Amino acid sequence: MNVDLTPILAFLEGVHPYDNLPRNELERVASSFRRMEYAEGDVIYTYHAPLEGLYLIKRGAVEVTDQNGALVSILGPRNSFGERGLMRDGLAATTAKASAQTVLLMLPAQDFRALSEDTPAFARFFNRSRGGETRTHSIATLKVADLLARDPIACAPETTVTKAAQMMRDQHVSSLGVTGPEGALKGIITVRDLSNKVLAEGRAPDTPVSAVMTPDPVTLTPEGLGTDLLHIMLEHRVGHLPITDHGRFVGMVTQTDLTRFQAVSSAVLIRDVAAASNVAEMALVTAQIPQLLVQLVGGHNAHEVVTRLITDIADAVTRRLLALAEAELGAPPVPYLWLACGSQGRQEQTGVSDQDNCLFLDDAVTEADMVYFRALAKIVSDGLDACGYVYCPGDMMATNPRWCQPVRVWRSYFDGWISKANPEAQMLASVMFDLRAIGGNGASLFTELQAETLTRASKNSIFVAHMIANSLKHAPPLGLLRGFATIRSGEYRNHIDMKHNGVVPVTDLARIYALQARLSVVNTRARLAEAEAAGVLSHSGARDLIEAYDLIASMRLENQAHLVRSGRKPDNYLAPSDLSDFERSHLRDAFVVVRTMQSAAGHGLGAVG
Repeated sequence: MNVDLTPILAFLEGVHPYDNLPRNELERVASSFRRMEYAEGDVIYTYHAPLEGLYLIKRGAVEVTDQNGALVSILGPRNSFGERGLMRDGLAATTAKASAQTVLLMLPAQDFRALSEDTPAFARFFNRSRGGETRTHSIATLKVADLLARDPIACAPETTVTKAAQMMRDQHVSSLGVTGPEGALKGIITVRDLSNKVLAEGRAPDTPVSAVMTPDPVTLTPEGLGTDLLHIMLEHRVGHLPITDHGRFVGMVTQTDLTRFQAVSSAVLIRDVAAASNVAEMALVTAQIPQLLVQLVGGHNAHEVVTRLITDIADAVTRRLLALAEAELGAPPVPYLWLACGSQGRQEQTGVSDQDNCLFLDDAVTEADMVYFRALAKIVSDGLDACGYVYCPGDMMATNPRWCQPVRVWRSYFDGWISKANPEAQMLASVMFDLRAIGGNGASLFTELQAETLTRASKNSIFVAHMIANSLKHAPPLGLLRGFATIRSGEYRNHIDMKHNGVVPVTDLARIYALQARLSVVNTRARLAEAEAAGVLSHSGARDLIEAYDLIASMRLENQAHLVRSGRKPDNYLAPSDLSDFERSHLRDAFVVVRTMQSAAGHGLGAVG
């Protein structure tokens, strides 16, 4: 062996992931490294410059800053840097400068890529994405578009029931979409309709389908999840679900299509909630959510699928409580809409969640009518609390008169928040930009106001600037010396808050991108993807941030599942000491990406990344 390799080989034997390489491979890699020396203050590389390779610190210290000059890390011996740029486009994602007399080992780019291709353990260490490892291919994770096996079969409203029956027979289907101009869905007609509404009632064979169809049926979009199909079918007790794209009929999914459905656990909970006759029965159902969390995480489902399934249960509970309230109070005097914000609004609930909600009321509401809606809000909020969705500590609930108002008042709220730059306005605007309709009979009460608000807010540069500043208040828990900034005292001493310092910084960034692009979606991951499509977020920035978010959110869920398995209640606090070196390294890298993106947003960049 070349004697000059001895110190390099001895050093690599104590550095992960090189310590896992076979001896002959380790010797080959050691021979590929180049030794480089830098004096204090020397620049190793600058942002967006071509990278020579992967850098490993043997002695000394390196200061890493982002593209705006903000300090990201101070790295010491055994730390690597430069891998993010190498795995992206070969260009540096940061600037690196020696902050002391430093000795580096540099693995040339071509050797780094070859080792990544030939050695899975090496590739896993430097690849932050969990996409290939945690995403399953069950129907729960499939898009509805992937479940549409044939072109849509439809008829016009004036088609006779006889002709519709012949079409079903010839096409071997049990339902038809009823469409108007340009394929707009008007209704649905099924074999059951022909039996119950035509034959049983003795209607004439030339009766138009418009007379017996189900008008304006519940629908899903092609972007929905496969599990959404079963949840809706069970909750609404329907066997056929039309799929629409911007109102245009594109296909039909039936219960028969779902025979291979595997996410039965969450679906059964939805079914039991829909059938519950009182709050106590629903509470028995929601008490099973922690175990469902364990099963879903243990099944290696993607984090956004796990949180969607858990949120679906909260949505079903809310709608069932609304139905029970209406049964007790009578029909609502004016149209209303119950909306959720916070994690339920974003469809990101985990094993622990409070409730955040509000009521939008038709402008025709009177003071006398408000008695009804105050009673409805109390029934639903009390029911949610009994089911484990505890009262919001900040009183962001429909039981608070401030958040139970007609649309005209809500419009004045949003106008005021956009025109003011005080902290309360920014906080409230941040919360209310995550609103999602859950139930009620006034679906149109929010959509127009949402579009108006997004347009006004995105055009107000001062408001956007303050929203950006507000979004930077939650910082990733990074310690400068290659560690984590953990909680210093109290019950969770030496822990990381994976909610407020983990997922919330990404959620805040995604909300800013959605505001700038006027996106109506509220889910964090969906906002990031659509922001990239809209050009607000660069491709590389979106990829890095989504991968970082996926890892942070997944580790948060895995920690909650671990707590449940240990007989404890799930919470948001993670002890870095419980993680392996591999996990700590990746989690910290993810936090570095988030801090870098926050810095870019803080400098007012448009297409960041």
